[in-house]
Amino acid sequence: MTEITLIGKPDCHLCDVAEEIVGSVLAELPDEVADRIELREASIADDPALYELWWEKIPVILIDGRLHAHWRVSADRLRAALTDAAQPTSR
Repeated sequence: MTEITLIGKPDCHLCDVAEEIVGSVLAELPDEVADRIELREASIADDPALYELWWEKIPVILIDGRLHAHWRVSADRLRAALTDAAQPTSR
């Protein structure tokens, strides 16, 4: 499984945009790729450790715990990264 983590906070316009982009990318992926991806959302408002790490960079997208993007999310770049990460041979 590939895990994508969206880190944001409530009332964050860029976080809302990132959430929409992530949702649309996941919805567009072929089933064989989408079935290998798990989405997790986290808020810096609920987790002091996340706040310390990411407060000035939200929204943050992690793929398998590694930074993929912050502030602005590119749908094309995210789609390519998820497709690559979800391939059985990429591990």
